[in-house]
Amino acid sequence: MNKNVTIAGKSFEDLKQVNEHGAEYWSARALQFLLGYSQWRRFEQAIDRAISSCKESGNPPENHFAGAGKMVELGSGSERIVEDYHLSRFACYLIAQNGDPRKSEIAQAQKYFAIQTRRQELSDQAAADMERLELRKQTAEEFKALSGAAQDAGVQNKMFGVFHDAGYKGLYGGLGRDAIKRRKAIPEKDNLLDRMNATELAANQFRMTQTRDKLARDRVHNQSQAIQTHEQVGREVRDAIKRIGGAFPENIPADEHIKEVEKRIKTAIPKLELDERDATGLLGENKDK
Repeated sequence: MNKNVTIAGKSFEDLKQVNEHGAEYWSARALQFLLGYSQWRRFEQAIDRAISSCKESGNPPENHFAGAGKMVELGSGSERIVEDYHLSRFACYLIAQNGDPRKSEIAQAQKYFAIQTRRQELSDQAAADMERLELRKQTAEEFKALSGAAQDAGVQNKMFGVFHDAGYKGLYGGLGRDAIKRRKAIPEKDNLLDRMNATELAANQFRMTQTRDKLARDRVHNQSQAIQTHEQVGREVRDAIKRIGGAFPENIPADEHIKEVEKRIKTAIPKLELDERDATGLLGENKDK
């Protein structure tokens, strides 16, 4: 483990504390900024996801997440208690695993808080399900990021549908979102992304990331140009698929709804068996005393 991982001059090692049980822990309030979260609300959402992951992994959350209060000084000179958590190494690991994958700080944290675990064998179906679900989550993040980039590039709110449709048309040979859904017999109420398999999701994620980068790189600040850029990038991705002999996305059958995949994963998530020190978490060596 690299104890010298630093972000903005600070290190995870510097923030480590030891509680009355002799167990190492990190304050969530202190860790928040080191993981690139400026808003506590956003960071607490990552903590909530980590707590759910802890339960699903077969490890008791109370060993790893402890509610705590932190005294902070206000601008007036007075003080008040704000919500905080004491986090074990495993808790920090899970937060990093459930954090925003676009943040470089998250990648650094995943390296620092690495946990040695023994994982039950996954079936091929479960492994494929987890891959698809992870891609769907990443694509959702990229969609939000692309929408923000489009707004910065001058796309008005009322034209967001046209902007996103332009990307689909470039990638799907002229077919917009509604035409794609009709071709694949996807119900109108379903989100198109929820019915894509892993290959199709990956192609669309690549389209989104490349469009976002190009809008910034070319300093686009014109609505029409932004829409044209999105369609152009979609065509480029389609051309790349053609060159390597892949299936065009409009020819990939609709997959089952992602919600069905989530249900299946909940019963198939492998348990994580931690070594004794990590398993006891915040209780340290005094767990049975």
